Amino acid sequence: MAVTVDRIGRTRRPAGRIPPWAVDIGLCLLAALATGYRIRTGTVDAGERPPDATAYGIGLAMSVALLPHRRWPAVTMAAVVVGWLAYHVLDYPGGEPAVPVWIALYSAAVAPRRLAALMVAGALIVADALGRTTISGTHLFEAVLDGSTVVFVSALLLGDAVRSRRAWRDEVEVRLALLAAERERAAERRVADERVRMARELHDVTAHTLGVITVQAGVAADYLDEAPERSRRALRAVRTACREATAELRAAVGVLRGPAGSAPDQPPAGSAPADVPPPLPGLDRLGRLTTAYGPTGPTVEVRYAGSRRPLPRLVETSAYRIVQESLANAHRHARAGRVDVRLDYRADGLALEIRDDGPAAAGGAAGTDGPGPGRDGPALSGGAGGHGLRGMAERAASLGGWLTAGPADDGGPGFLVRAWLPSGEVQT
Repeated sequence: MAVTVDRIGRTRRPAGRIPPWAVDIGLCLLAALATGYRIRTGTVDAGERPPDATAYGIGLAMSVALLPHRRWPAVTMAAVVVGWLAYHVLDYPGGEPAVPVWIALYSAAVAPRRLAALMVAGALIVADALGRTTISGTHLFEAVLDGSTVVFVSALLLGDAVRSRRAWRDEVEVRLALLAAERERAAERRVADERVRMARELHDVTAHTLGVITVQAGVAADYLDEAPERSRRALRAVRTACREATAELRAAVGVLRGPAGSAPDQPPAGSAPADVPPPLPGLDRLGRLTTAYGPTGPTVEVRYAGSRRPLPRLVETSAYRIVQESLANAHRHARAGRVDVRLDYRADGLALEIRDDGPAAAGGAAGTDGPGPGRDGPALSGGAGGHGLRGMAERAASLGGWLTAGPADDGGPGFLVRAWLPSGEVQT
């Protein structure tokens, strides 16, 4: 019979399978026919009563008693035992109505609630064995080896084996269902993580690029007539910023279109101008970042502490994005005139500190894009704040680090961002 498998791994039989009640009726009819045939063809020994209508009636009643064997196995077992004893008490040929007994014993062992049925079945087997020893005068273990007793025990063992297999199958189905549910949750988490990563990359790239374009386009417009050369430099800065953003967006799209966690492909030779750096920027590009806003932007000073060394690319990219977002916030929200960036290379990671001198009462926290706490609001240590702060905190947390942002803690003006990015390595 063909079967199908549902989405959690369980097998389903076709909708047109035989219903249980029809199977039970067929089983009763089969037991009745087999019992009638055995009674009719059985050998009548000396002292035994030849089968008559009463014998056939007892066999039929034992077969009919099998109907409720699924729901009431103990009742079925007791009814069959009563018929079995009545048949032998009336001295009919022994063993002929055994088919209903076999089925009842199997049903007793396979039933979910089987204690009472097993007690009745045990009493039947013991009574049958003792009866045979009494009648035949043999020892107990010789009687146990009698065919009837062996078949009785075998029916019980078969039912227990089937019950154990069903329990194992149900457990496997439950585990498959849990595994499928966990796979679905993992897939949903991956989708959510990809969306967050995409939003973070788009925000970081576009926020910085639009800030640079706004500043440089304003310079170009202001000095178009008075200082054409300065306007041309500003427009070249706009063009460079657009090319860099295009390269970074292409890299981000490449990551999103490829397998999860894959690195972006480098652009083929000749596909981008020579002044456009490769995707996934690192700390080697901080120099370009600090001069991107030109003379109208904040003065940026970068200081290093510790022994400078190459760090894992993901750490350097995260540090670059945090500095990039902090500079964009200092310019957009605080109109800061100066930003101090400190990078402290330590044995097991990189510590960042970015501080601007913007007024503490500037409207909007660094990194907020919409409603959020003011510059004098609470510090950020997780996912609070706007998209910028949230993105920086998520970057640090994804590496096992942390990030805080808030008003300078020494009481002076300005906004302070601190971050710790572990590198996953220990220098000896």
